[in-house]
Amino acid sequence: MNTEELKKIAQSLVVPGKGILAADESEGTIKKRFDVIGVESTEENRRLYREILFTTPGVEEFISGVILFDETIRQKGPEEKSFSQILSEKGIIPGIKVDKGAKEMANFPGEKVTEGLDGLRERLVEYKELGAKFSKWRAVITIGEGIPTRAVIDSNAEALARFAALSQEADLVPVVEPEVLIDGGHDIAKCEEVTYQTLKSVFTALSRHKIYIPGMLLKPNMILPGKENEKAPPEAIAASTLRVFKEVLPEDLPGVVFLSGGQGPEEATANLNALNLKNEYLWQLSFSYGRALQEPVLKAWAGKGENKEAAQKAFYHRARMNSLARSGKYSPDSEKEGENGN
Repeated sequence: MNTEELKKIAQSLVVPGKGILAADESEGTIKKRFDVIGVESTEENRRLYREILFTTPGVEEFISGVILFDETIRQKGPEEKSFSQILSEKGIIPGIKVDKGAKEMANFPGEKVTEGLDGLRERLVEYKELGAKFSKWRAVITIGEGIPTRAVIDSNAEALARFAALSQEADLVPVVEPEVLIDGGHDIAKCEEVTYQTLKSVFTALSRHKIYIPGMLLKPNMILPGKENEKAPPEAIAASTLRVFKEVLPEDLPGVVFLSGGQGPEEATANLNALNLKNEYLWQLSFSYGRALQEPVLKAWAGKGENKEAAQKAFYHRARMNSLARSGKYSPDSEKEGENGN
């Protein structure tokens, strides 16, 4: 593996003031998003929507990378240029989701393990040829009665480590995503406990598989109470999350790119802002948001060509808000400035 190149790409993805757009929704997931706005999920509609995101003027000021889906990395935009090429020409690094989804784990009801390791080495070579510079694998951990179990946490950690090793072998920066789901009525203390166990297992597995830590990124959940419980204030979320990071994360990890995990757009930005206000460590604390960046864009677009400019303005604004949160400079007043066109 080319460790210098891996380190350079990882650092470029978490450069101050910028973050990652997760545009890697599976066909099933994007169909749900399109259903909300009454748009049919055809290949052409998906292509048109993602073209709106990727060609937004000036968004490269705030977006360092984009995670693509298998379909999207093969699609083309204006002038028959591939989306990878369009992004690269804007100075945005193309990436690719490579897992095959979380499936029920045999003998462990209510828990899942992510599949997709079979044939991954060959797929990574192809994705690199298609322009990808980094890759992502998501594992999901559910909190509930008697779960998660140690077996499921460790099985997902092992898969994440094997993915990371194959990715670095192909000179692609692995974005390791162990997500403790927000589903349920658990409190923030329970989420902290499970996130600690999960991240401890993940970094133990990464060490066992000799992963080059300066050439990878972590994409975790923020520590939040379950969505059926009362919301916690941003300061409490930041304190819990950083407490776990201090215990588990290696110092030479370049950065963390948080998933939004069911948070609303402004909520995800406010919580990221609180984390950066409290961050006393070397890690860059950034974002890799999907819905929290795209929800306002989808509403503005609504599948209509004449709404393209409004949709791109919504994306630019949301990306800018999260850029401010990267340095703890976001406030609700920032949202109003954007609405006034400042």
